[in-house]
Amino acid sequence: MNRCTPQAPRATFPHRPAFAVSLALALCALSLAASGQSTNSRPFPPQAERGLLIVTQPPDLLLNGKPDRLSPGARIFGANNMLVLSGQLIGQKTVVNFVREPNGQVHQVWILTEAEAALKLPTSP
Repeated sequence: MNRCTPQAPRATFPHRPAFAVSLALALCALSLAASGQSTNSRPFPPQAERGLLIVTQPPDLLLNGKPDRLSPGARIFGANNMLVLSGQLIGQKTVVNFVREPNGQVHQVWILTEAEAALKLPTSP
């Protein structure tokens, strides 16, 4: 006894290739528009400070030549604004903007591009 009944043929979408091409073009246009909105400088918090960072042995680091420490859950953003692991920066001298947590440990770090490093940090009133 055959319990499977034959299924009716599926209806085909006659304009499938044209739809796929138009969808691909729309996605390309959206990605170009998103990349065109990027700015040369990122908005940093008003309490951000500038310094020279050298990671010695994570979470220990030298900040402006003085020993310091990353807080638990600290985030380091690269020049492309993507997260960077502190282990990737061991021994490298990088110009950064950083923010401390209330306990005094370094909590957020932004590795600066050359253009961002040339700009002065705005002073808070």
